[in-house]
Amino acid sequence: MAIKPTISGQTGQTHLDVMSEVQTPHLGRALAYWIGGIFLLLFLSLFLPWTQNIRSLGILTALTPQDRPQTIESTIAGRIAKWHVMEGTFVRQGDTIASITEIKEKYMDPNLLTRLGEQVDAKKGAVEATEAKEKAMQAQIKALREGLVFSLQKGRNKVEQSRLKLQSDSMDVVAQRMELAIAESQFKRQESLYDQGLKSLTELEQRRLKLQEAQAKLVSIINKYEAAQAELQNARTELNSLQAEYGDKIAKAEAELSATRSYIYGTQADVAKLQNEYSSTQVRSQYYQILAPQDGYLVKTLKAGIGETIKEGEALATIMPENPDLAAELYINALDLPLIKQGDPVRLQFEGWPTLVFSGWPGASFGTFGGKVAVIDNSGTDGKYRMLVVPDPDAAPWPEALRVGSGVYGWAMLNTVPIWYEIWRQLNGFPPDYTNGKSTGKKEEKTAGQATYSDSETE
Repeated sequence: MAIKPTISGQTGQTHLDVMSEVQTPHLGRALAYWIGGIFLLLFLSLFLPWTQNIRSLGILTALTPQDRPQTIESTIAGRIAKWHVMEGTFVRQGDTIASITEIKEKYMDPNLLTRLGEQVDAKKGAVEATEAKEKAMQAQIKALREGLVFSLQKGRNKVEQSRLKLQSDSMDVVAQRMELAIAESQFKRQESLYDQGLKSLTELEQRRLKLQEAQAKLVSIINKYEAAQAELQNARTELNSLQAEYGDKIAKAEAELSATRSYIYGTQADVAKLQNEYSSTQVRSQYYQILAPQDGYLVKTLKAGIGETIKEGEALATIMPENPDLAAELYINALDLPLIKQGDPVRLQFEGWPTLVFSGWPGASFGTFGGKVAVIDNSGTDGKYRMLVVPDPDAAPWPEALRVGSGVYGWAMLNTVPIWYEIWRQLNGFPPDYTNGKSTGKKEEKTAGQATYSDSETE
C-alpha cells in the first residue's frame, strides 16, 4: 500500500515535464500569418475598381478607300517593254511605272491613224452627194402634192356634207333612246301600280303601246343613221380613189427618197464608226505607258522581266498611298454590338510594339494607345461586325512606324465595376454592363448599366 503514492507521484511529474516541452513552431506561426494576410489582401482587392471591356483582334488599314493599297492595272493587252521604277520607290501621280508594246495585229500599222482619217474624209464626201439627191426628190414630191390639193377640195366638201348629216342623225338616235328609256320607266311604274291594284289593265296596255311605238321609232331612226353612215363612207371612198391616183406617184417618189435617206444614214453611221475607231486608236496609244494613279510607294511588282505578255485589266504592281489616314479594323461579336456606338473610346495594342497591358486598369497600362470608334458596319459576316477605330485627338498620337496590314489588339472601354462583380459576371457568362458615362456609385452604376443594356437589346 505504500508503493502506490510513489508511482502516482512519479507519473504526474513526468506528464508535466513532457507538456512543458510541447510548443508551437515559430515557422508555422509565421506561415499562418502570411496566409491570413494574403487572403485578407485578396479579399480587399475584390472591391477594387475594374473597367469592363470588349476585346477584339484586327489589323491596321486606312480610313478612306483611296488611302488603301491598290493594284496598278493595264488598260489594254500588250507586252512589257521596260520597267521605269523599282520596288520600294516613291512615285508621284502620273509617273511612268512601265512601258508596253502592242500585240494585236489590228493596231500594229504605224500609219493607222492617217489611213483612218482618209477613210473618214471619203465617207463624208459620199454623204454630201447623197444629200443633194435627197433635196431634188423632196422638190418633186412637193410638186405632186400641190397638184393633188385642188382635186381633193371637191371631194372633201362632199365628205363634210355627209358628215354633218350623219351628226344630225346621231343626235336623233340619242334623243330617241332617251325617249325610249322614259317610256320603259313609265311602263315599269304603271305595271307596279297595276300589280298593286291602283291602275286598270287598260291604262297598262296604253303604256305598253307607247313603249312599243318608242322602240319602233328608235329602229327607224337607227336605220336612217346607218344610211347616213353609208353615204359618208361612199364619199370617203370617192375621195380615196382620187387620192390613189396621185398617191401612187407620190409613194414611188417617197420610196426612193426613203432609200436615199437610208443610204445617207448608213453612210453617216460608217462615218461615226470610223471616227470612233480613230479616237479609240488615238486614246489607245496613251495606254502604252502605265502611270501611277496617285502618290505612294511601289510595294510589289506582280509581273517580272521584259517581254512578258499581259491581258487587259491585269495587275502589274501594287502601290501604297503616301501618308494614309490609319484606322484599326476590329471585329466584334453580335452580342457586344449594342454596347458600341460611334465615338466610344478604345485602347489599342499594336503588334510589335512593347506593351504592358492591364485591361481592367487602362490608366496603369503601358504602350497602349487611345482611339475612338469612327465606323460600324450595318451588316455582319459569320456573326462578326467590323468597326474602324481612328486615333483619339485627346490622347497620345499613334507611333509613326505603324504600317497598313500590321496586327492590332483592341479593348472597347465600358463600365467600371468592382473586381468581385466582374469575376461573378465572367463565371455566369453575362455580357458587360453599359452606361452613358455617368455613375453615382458602384451599386447604382451597376444597376443603371444593366438597365441600359436591356434597353439596347430590346431596341
